[in-house]
Amino acid sequence: MPQALTISTVTPDPALFDLPWNLPLDKWPKDVILALPRGISRHVVRFVKVSDRVLAIKEIAPYPAAREYALLKDLTALDAPSVAPVGLVTGRTTKKGVSLDAALLTHHLQFSLPYRALFSYRLRPGMATRLLDALALLIVRLHLLGFYWGDVSLSNTLFRRDAKEFSAYLVDAETGGLYEELTEGQRAYDLDLARTNVIGELMDLEAGEMLEDNLDPIAIGDFLVSRYEQLWRALTEEEVISVDARWRLQDRINRLNDLGFDVAEMSMSSSTDGTTLHIRPQVVDAGHHSRRLFRLTGLDVQENQARRLLNDLDIYRIHSHQEGADEDFVAHDWLTHVFEPAVRSVPRDLRGKLELPQIYHEILEHRWFMSQREARFVSLEEAVKSYIANVLQHRRDESELILADTLQLPAADDVPMD
Repeated sequence: MPQALTISTVTPDPALFDLPWNLPLDKWPKDVILALPRGISRHVVRFVKVSDRVLAIKEIAPYPAAREYALLKDLTALDAPSVAPVGLVTGRTTKKGVSLDAALLTHHLQFSLPYRALFSYRLRPGMATRLLDALALLIVRLHLLGFYWGDVSLSNTLFRRDAKEFSAYLVDAETGGLYEELTEGQRAYDLDLARTNVIGELMDLEAGEMLEDNLDPIAIGDFLVSRYEQLWRALTEEEVISVDARWRLQDRINRLNDLGFDVAEMSMSSSTDGTTLHIRPQVVDAGHHSRRLFRLTGLDVQENQARRLLNDLDIYRIHSHQEGADEDFVAHDWLTHVFEPAVRSVPRDLRGKLELPQIYHEILEHRWFMSQREARFVSLEEAVKSYIANVLQHRRDESELILADTLQLPAADDVPMD
């Protein structure tokens, strides 16, 4: 007796039943599929638009599909940097009754791109390093949550612009697992696999002439390991301080804040002779700057974007002679008279190019370059007009980078990389 089609979903939508679940995913008609750039996957992956939402669909065997769906729900509940699950479709059969694999549905991460699409641009110095820096931070954040990835790679990661840097997101949790705390062996295995996979992926790009001649895949793989270890030590290692230098406790917290982390819990113990203190962060939460900006303005942005906007807020406080004013009042003033007028100046048909906080960051960068080039003060209004006319309108949309052919990647000159 054939099994009934079942759709389990965290966001119920009857329109999901209109999709052709009786066909293998690679046979779905072209008028259903969105041609978005996708990474390399061992499974068939397609994008569709359902009720104004763009969804990613991965065809996978029922048991691992159910396991990954549950893992992604757990990661979302932990506020992990990962794609968000939408649903799980089981009981799929063809019209002739032939069983088909299950389908895992996730939200398409807007404004994100797979690494191969990014590397198809003409790379500017340091871009590969910034991508790997983002990946190292992603691995650290997942490990702090007790998540063992089991298949760390660029292919299983999506990247979004975050001011001058990138933010990385897990997109494939099929081989992962959540634990109360990872062992040293689990962390070491994940990191070694990350290095091996990244080197292999970069060598593949090198063979396809998509990697600059001066970039060494092995050196970049080693950088990933070094950066991970540096971050892990900064966030977790024990530090011994003199009782007379207890100010260093706040210094340690400040250094973690600078890295973008808040300390939710700190372990402190004194030596037997009472002359030293042993301190170790017990619980650290990513998103220090983004949480502060959200509290002040209600803007929900990525960490480096928040850092840049907070810097602009501090400059506004000085230039408007409000150094002694309440921070909440100054933030509201800045939001009302600076940020919102600038982003509202962007024509609606250009707002899909980038996230609005990223656009504002690039306006500030553009203003700085204009001031340097012309050796004069450039107003924000003038910078906005110049940025829209000379930069933004020439960029591809990154909200949904729909291409005529999924194998076609953006041209080198379409999106300048900072």
